[in-house]
Amino acid sequence: MENWQKYAAEAYGTFVLVGVGTGAILAASVAGGGIIEIAFAFGLALMAALYTVGRISGGHFNPAVTLGMFLDQRISAADMVGYWVAQVAGGILASLALAFIISKDAVAGTITAVNSQFVDTFGGFVGEALLTMIFVMAVLVMSKSTSYTKYLGIGFTLTAVHLIGIPFTGASVNPARSLAPAIVGGEYSDIWIYLAGPAAGAVLAWVLYKFIVTGDTDLVDDIKDMV
Repeated sequence: MENWQKYAAEAYGTFVLVGVGTGAILAASVAGGGIIEIAFAFGLALMAALYTVGRISGGHFNPAVTLGMFLDQRISAADMVGYWVAQVAGGILASLALAFIISKDAVAGTITAVNSQFVDTFGGFVGEALLTMIFVMAVLVMSKSTSYTKYLGIGFTLTAVHLIGIPFTGASVNPARSLAPAIVGGEYSDIWIYLAGPAAGAVLAWVLYKFIVTGDTDLVDDIKDMV
């Protein structure tokens, strides 16, 4: 597979995920939907993207997933950076499409934000880290399967973390999903939570994967191999 195909697949998959997921937020505000509809929109969008182009790039569509795959030495550092650029580009294109179809202000309304009534800033960071840990752990395990039903498990895991996370942190678990509407909508409030939280969660997921799934209790050699 050519590198440009993998990057194009990552951009397309992220476009689908961000476009459908954040589009569902806007649709819910018009049609009276709620958390369940939005959570399933993100999960089903991920499944659609995975079944469409997952075999080409591995189906990350999320910088946190890509970080986890790099830590597990499944992709190179160069590909990690290439995937990140493609994912952010795909997300921005999705937000631009929604801004063109509806409005820039509408896109600004899809930005992830901490619900300060229940969660403070640090709690938001911890929440995003833990939700991302659950999701990336699932991806690291399920992506090893040769069955295409793995995509169902990955999609439903994303749905699950959205069901619990939306009311409290917005359930980003994906820096590209948060960056795209922030850039297009021009609103960067608490954006660091949605960059640092998922990054920390990806690292935690990899550590748990090594300990629980592979039984590797000595991570020093793995870290040396990365550098």
